[in-house]
Amino acid sequence: MAVAIVSALCTVGVMALFQNVSDRKAEARHDVLRLAPIDETTVDPKEWGKSFPRQYDAYLRTVDVERTRYGGSENIQKLDDDPLLRTIFAGYAFSIDYREERGHAYMLSDQRETERVTKKTQPGACLQCHASNLVAYRKAGLEGGAPGKLTDTLTSPEGLAQLQQGFEKLCAIPYDDATKTVDHPIACLDCHDPATLAVRVTRPGFLAGIRALAKSSEPVPHLPSIESWRKGSRARDYDPNQDASRQELRSMVCGQCHVEYYFKGEKKLLTYPWDNGLKVEQIEKHYDDEGFSDWTHADSGAKVLKAQHPEFEMWSQGIHARSGVACADCHMPYKREGALKFSDHHVRSPLLEPARSCQICHPYPEQEILARAAAIQDRTKKLLDAAEHATVDLIGALKRAKDSGVSDTDLEPARKLQRQAQFRADFIAAENSMGFHAPQESARILAEAIDFARQGQIALLQTTKK
Repeated sequence: MAVAIVSALCTVGVMALFQNVSDRKAEARHDVLRLAPIDETTVDPKEWGKSFPRQYDAYLRTVDVERTRYGGSENIQKLDDDPLLRTIFAGYAFSIDYREERGHAYMLSDQRETERVTKKTQPGACLQCHASNLVAYRKAGLEGGAPGKLTDTLTSPEGLAQLQQGFEKLCAIPYDDATKTVDHPIACLDCHDPATLAVRVTRPGFLAGIRALAKSSEPVPHLPSIESWRKGSRARDYDPNQDASRQELRSMVCGQCHVEYYFKGEKKLLTYPWDNGLKVEQIEKHYDDEGFSDWTHADSGAKVLKAQHPEFEMWSQGIHARSGVACADCHMPYKREGALKFSDHHVRSPLLEPARSCQICHPYPEQEILARAAAIQDRTKKLLDAAEHATVDLIGALKRAKDSGVSDTDLEPARKLQRQAQFRADFIAAENSMGFHAPQESARILAEAIDFARQGQIALLQTTKK
């Protein structure tokens, strides 16, 4: 009798296990069912959400207002939080309004409302990183005479021609006009092929920038596909959508916007300055060679640069990039629901959820992980404060020398040093990890910023002693 009971229980257990496995397989199959048609014209994420509700629900959560010690999605005024910035950006739009970058849900509305746009004239180039612009670019390209139709695949020559021509057209017009062509912040279509759901790059600025980087002589060990392309025939330009691995693309899709860039020439073409490499001095050399500056500083008269948000560049210099860790691994960690495994589209700081973002690779207690991150960021902030104070000291010294009648010729060496110091300090301040993406590189850059600023003050002392 006992044997029969045990056998019956085992049979029930096996049947339950079989049913559970069958259910999980069914769940996995259900996740790829298309419950609504999507194609190259489907901009509204809600339509994608009908087939992919878990990803869509997480995407909607980017409205959440959360904060870590040195960042977050609160709409705080950085100029009040760090008053030195008003002096550093004197004469430029960032001295009027410079707010904390918020979640993806706000990227379009915040750009439309910033006083940098409402009180200053900005070009349509800003649209590349503040909206779901793929269809808008392609429509503008078609209106300008590009071949094909809007439903052409983005990998086709017609689709690419539409994209590039429309991009160039909308970059050149005022932002007030360009923003009327879009309705959504970043959307599913910008990062996923609607036919295959594969991750892809769609921003023309990134496509041109990564081609320029591939053609440079700078080693990029964190992007093996570029190294492979360099060793090949080079019969065509490097194309991340054809040449990059899926893991590389999981960083490149973020690098479409989380980068340093500028508006080139009279047409204000949004350009990534990567033809010499991704390091701060290589980017600076590009600007020097182009004779480019963002503005002439109101107090010092120096022709200076404004860094944007060079997360991709700084990540590329860090241990995570060298270890093959993609942006999405930490900022969009995988989730599981039954048999389903998918990336969390609630994009945010890993510090808000270290169990899924960090402990997958780092088997340490959560408190230790957070303490390590805090130590890196606290040290970086201390160096950044020193770099900003040194830069402001140099600006003040330049202003006094200029007001006392020192000639532009004599001021030029110190002004050049301000340009170098200020760009380096701003490169770290504008980058949204407070040094965490590449701690040693951040420290190097800030040490150079302090050194250049103090060299500038010494140069002025020698000038005034003449």
